[in-house]
Amino acid sequence: MNKVLLSFALSFIGILSFAQIEGKWKTIDDETGKAKSIVEIWKKADGKYYGKISQLLIKPENANCVACKDDRKNKPLLGMEIIRGLKKDGGEFTGGTITDPKNGKSYKCTITREGDKLNVRGYMGISLIGRTQTWQKVD
Repeated sequence: MNKVLLSFALSFIGILSFAQIEGKWKTIDDETGKAKSIVEIWKKADGKYYGKISQLLIKPENANCVACKDDRKNKPLLGMEIIRGLKKDGGEFTGGTITDPKNGKSYKCTITREGDKLNVRGYMGISLIGRTQTWQKVD
């Protein structure tokens, strides 16, 4: 009986952790295939998810977001909040935005998790018009 309960408990914890996006993730450039940075995602008291660049893995052309047009303009890339306001909706996280520091543009964002990978989709208008990056979990 104890083995059955333990097995059930471990399975339940595995399912719960599978749908979470909190933690550190290595961003992989969808054009070059190279790792660019580490993004840390967390949940704020408002129940929404946010993410910031916690480490740069390649030296950027400029250490600040010169192309950003909002409150992030000319702010350092390191520590910059690039994911804002995502809400959990079933198995995906949506309703927020993601900013590409390279071009300074913000896009609607949807994130889904598959094992130790996140599929991060940024798009304008409808989700069909956008691009997806696969980020890898950092231990």
